[in-house]
Amino acid sequence: MTVGLTPDRAEASAGGAEPLSARALADAVRRGERRASEVVEEHLAAIEAVDGELGCFLTVTADGARRRAAEIDAEVAAGRDPGPLAGVPVAVKDNLCTTGVATTCASRILEGWRPPYDATVVARLAEAGAVMVGKTNLDEFAMGSSTENSAFGPTRNPHDPSRVPGGSSGGSAAAVAAGLAPLALGSDTGGSIRQPAALCGVVGMKPTYGTVSRYGLIAFASSLDQVGPVARSVADAAALFDVIAGHDPRDSTSLVDVPPACGPAVGAGVQGLRVGLVTELTDAQGVDADVRSRVAEAADALAVAGATVDSVSIPELRFALPAYYLLAPAEASSNLSRYDGVRYGLRVDGDDVADMNARTRAAGFGPEVKRRILLGTYALSAGYYDAYYAQAQRVRTVIIQAFARAYERFDVLLAATTPGTAFRLGEKIDDPLAMYLSDVCTIPTNLAGHPAISVPFGTDSAGLPVGVQILAPALGEPVMVAAAAVLERAAPSTPVPRVAAPTLATAGMPAVGGAR
Repeated sequence: MTVGLTPDRAEASAGGAEPLSARALADAVRRGERRASEVVEEHLAAIEAVDGELGCFLTVTADGARRRAAEIDAEVAAGRDPGPLAGVPVAVKDNLCTTGVATTCASRILEGWRPPYDATVVARLAEAGAVMVGKTNLDEFAMGSSTENSAFGPTRNPHDPSRVPGGSSGGSAAAVAAGLAPLALGSDTGGSIRQPAALCGVVGMKPTYGTVSRYGLIAFASSLDQVGPVARSVADAAALFDVIAGHDPRDSTSLVDVPPACGPAVGAGVQGLRVGLVTELTDAQGVDADVRSRVAEAADALAVAGATVDSVSIPELRFALPAYYLLAPAEASSNLSRYDGVRYGLRVDGDDVADMNARTRAAGFGPEVKRRILLGTYALSAGYYDAYYAQAQRVRTVIIQAFARAYERFDVLLAATTPGTAFRLGEKIDDPLAMYLSDVCTIPTNLAGHPAISVPFGTDSAGLPVGVQILAPALGEPVMVAAAAVLERAAPSTPVPRVAAPTLATAGMPAVGGAR
């Protein structure tokens, strides 16, 4: 185990050098003050030193990262600009396709599969000069809230390795929290970026559905999935969003209009902003007292900064969880039918095609994936479609309409990100309902297709990170980011991860929390 630096001590421990954000790190590489090759080697060394204990990465792409870093250094030497994320190491969730690099979705059924193409977001990272250092662990096919459902073992929370990092993007959140990469990509179907970001004490952003291409994202629930950034600061998350967002003709759900840039909004402030504190996502049964207290403090911080904060009740949100757990499994049962042992991935021979299909799926899918396939297939079956799936779609419409009414009164909404803080490994793995309730605060946003961002805001009584959530209407990323940046500046300092990168890598990370 390697102990990292506290943000407020990093400057002194690094010989007086201010810790660099991802954006500052890229600027230093572009100016020739730092070599991309050195930056990448620091982070590869950090991964080597720390990840054996955390399990953030399924694949470390060391050779490819070194080649790409050398190319960036050559571009700088030739006087060319490699891009806004020049030389910045990025971790990529292992449900995003990467040319020639194993993409498994943490499932035995895709073990060893190497895609022949890059996901659009991966290609955009490369165009921006970023360097992929590896593929991160996740709950199998992004189905879970703890990263315990991976076929290749769990990821552990850097703040306490006996606890979960959240899920399904737990590997990405833990990697950023531990200083193994300044930035990471995750996917958010029901909270899978924001929930692990909250439990690991980092920033996680779920963009408006359609602003970021899903081409090359291996589907879980196609009407809900969205790729987004994980970072240690709001400004870095905004910078990553600005790189990956934009229309993609290869994604039929991609919005044609270019989404508004978020970077310029970081310093906009909240003077005159109308903020609604959502009762159902903060004071509901099951939300810990410590979490409620941090959300109340966040509301006070926004008010002090010039916002008008009032409580708002959106009672329709209590139907979001059951609607989601009908819609998402239904879409999953359809999407995962392609894994048949014929075209790619695992194949287990049988007496005939049907037997081969069944044997392959029995061996390749884990228990949680099988559970959701069965739930979804039942909801779509004859005689039950109208009672379950169609009814859930109607509830989804009701929730969208309820949010629309709330946004007539408020510019953004404030809520808890999770009901509690990081729970212990194994604590909920045999209780699916308890696990599903981990996403009760995040799921409504996915059903509506709206953006939301989780920001670290203090700790619970045990010293574990608490995240608070800013929600916004569709394409409201700039105002959302402005509010999130205000919360970040007002937040108590984020605790130091117990397991973190060595000093050299940590010194390249931005401070988190308030400048205190």
